[in-house]
Amino acid sequence: MAGNTFGTVFRLTTFGESHGPALGGVVDGCPAGVAIDEAAIQAELDRRRPGQGGIAVTARSEPDRIRLLSGVFEGRTTGTSIGFMVENTDQRSRDYGEIKDVFRPGHGDMSYTAKYGLRDYRGGGRSSGRETVSRVAGGVVAGAFLETLGICVMAGTVELGGIAAGSVDLAGAVDRPFFAADGGVVAAWEERVREVAGQGDTLGGIVEIRATGVQAGLGEPVFDKLDARLAAALMSVGAVKGVEIGAGFAAARMLGSQNNDAMSASGFSSNNAGGILAGISSGQEIVVRAAVKPIPSIAQEQRTVDRFGAERTIRVGGRHDICAIPRVVPVLAAMVRLVLADMVLLQRRMGQGG
Repeated sequence: MAGNTFGTVFRLTTFGESHGPALGGVVDGCPAGVAIDEAAIQAELDRRRPGQGGIAVTARSEPDRIRLLSGVFEGRTTGTSIGFMVENTDQRSRDYGEIKDVFRPGHGDMSYTAKYGLRDYRGGGRSSGRETVSRVAGGVVAGAFLETLGICVMAGTVELGGIAAGSVDLAGAVDRPFFAADGGVVAAWEERVREVAGQGDTLGGIVEIRATGVQAGLGEPVFDKLDARLAAALMSVGAVKGVEIGAGFAAARMLGSQNNDAMSASGFSSNNAGGILAGISSGQEIVVRAAVKPIPSIAQEQRTVDRFGAERTIRVGGRHDICAIPRVVPVLAAMVRLVLADMVLLQRRMGQGG
């Protein structure tokens, strides 16, 4: 099966399914001597677990204990492949028995069946959000490498259920419910979550990711632009349905004189470009936002069809989040770290500095 490896020089290959024995991955291309251990990876995995930043959480309780299998010795990378594994311990496959022949609206049931002729109906298999455990682990390794270069990636929620944050402080987001970019909006978000949960429905939102300390010159014309790689990375996360860089869609409503970031001897006057010009980093802060769709598993009755083509109605059971936020926030940060680590090493390989 293609599509399980991400990156060109710094590569992450993942394996595992939502209801299989374990998930895991292999990181190739990480330079030797980078400080990393299980505790560092575990801390980030814990941010992805249920209950880490809000009340919109699943009832599935997984410890997500990481096991480093190779590539790290005495707390530092050896330069060889870094293998890791996280066991699944709280599967309840019986929750999905009633829908094994029915296509759930908003899920990949129909499209996976069209592609492969069969599907793992126990939570979605490889299309499950649980697959992102491996991305987070790989992103921690990438982040440890980036830290040696002074590059820092932060992420936070800037909108939930149609309610936008009033300000953006990503440095403090990790300590707030929902990983909120603005503490002042948390109460409104909590009320919105309670309201929607009571209706048996779900919510979407917007996550912003920023990277500081990124050197100018990263990105490869024409098809490997930095913004193109970032968009592809974030869109590879199942819950993401849109990506914008800098001013993003707002740029379409601006005049050129408003959108251009004027330059002087002291630097740029604004950052509508989001730190990327012509697909190559400008040295400014990288600013990316991802639109996260509502969780498709809802407790309301929906119309659908089964694999035989007969019309059916369905009410999805099992244990599901009200929103992918906050758990998707560390996943999106991980994908940005993976892109930047890969681009830095690609720059070095091509002898263009860095």
